[in-house]
Amino acid sequence: MAIRVMVVEDTDHVRDMLATMLELDGFEVVAKAAGGHAAVATIADAAPDVVVMDYKMPDMDGLAATREIKQKAPMVGVIVYTAYLDDDLERRAAEAGAALCLGKVEGLEQLERRISELCIELMG
Repeated sequence: MAIRVMVVEDTDHVRDMLATMLELDGFEVVAKAAGGHAAVATIADAAPDVVVMDYKMPDMDGLAATREIKQKAPMVGVIVYTAYLDDDLERRAAEAGAALCLGKVEGLEQLERRISELCIELMG
């Protein structure tokens, strides 16, 4: 059974590219959202195992969206995937309920590996 992933990213081409690459590598992308509000609104219907969450978005940042998603779906793992990674953001993301933060510079292969590891932890 494929790992179900929701991709939340405000930049259209980045969101589509990320979803396509995840699908090519065997993940089931069950939803794509252009912002935090859309992600929160669709979390119950999409029922992902993991949410890949951008941090900087104009309507609702990734940390606020993570807090709301974890209230609605506490078993969903959230990975904050951002170009703006630092120790303070990692701390605030953990406080919001994110399982981990990952820098976009670390690349897609690292993201895919961490999604798989997170699902093993969540199911174990």
